[in-house]
Amino acid sequence: MGSEFFNRSWAEYRTGFGDPSGKYYWIGNYLLSWLTMNGDFKLKFDLQKRTNGKWYHAEYCTFRVLSEKYNYQLLVAGYSGDAGDSMAYHNGAMFSTYDRDNDLAKETNFNCAAFFGGGFWHRGCYESGVNSGLDNDGFVWHGLPDGIDMRMSHMRMSRMWLLCK
Repeated sequence: MGSEFFNRSWAEYRTGFGDPSGKYYWIGNYLLSWLTMNGDFKLKFDLQKRTNGKWYHAEYCTFRVLSEKYNYQLLVAGYSGDAGDSMAYHNGAMFSTYDRDNDLAKETNFNCAAFFGGGFWHRGCYESGVNSGLDNDGFVWHGLPDGIDMRMSHMRMSRMWLLCK
């Protein structure tokens, strides 16, 4: 399952992993930060729902990832699309992995990345879990339409794209 592939260390997320032309890939937080701090990019998510196979998208016109000095803090805003704005919850969050807990749940001695698997801008814990699996049911995105539970919908596949403005 993809969630197992994305359950990586801080060092692996820093440098990146996978094959850009393959099924699983992460560009690396160092490069992601450098690109978004030195260029003008949008962030786009393509999300395929598990139950009906339908594709949805979410796009953010503001997308920045601060340097490692700031734990790759996320700045995201300006949602458009038909998937629902799950990333607003993560705005301002620092990146967390199983071996580097930066989420707000640490106050309760709980590491979201270690529990759910997958590095991400966990807050406490997530509204969009595109790098993690919940109960082995796959990736989640809160607010996808046409769901049994409008709060949380499981996805078959997710893709994150950097788009030039």
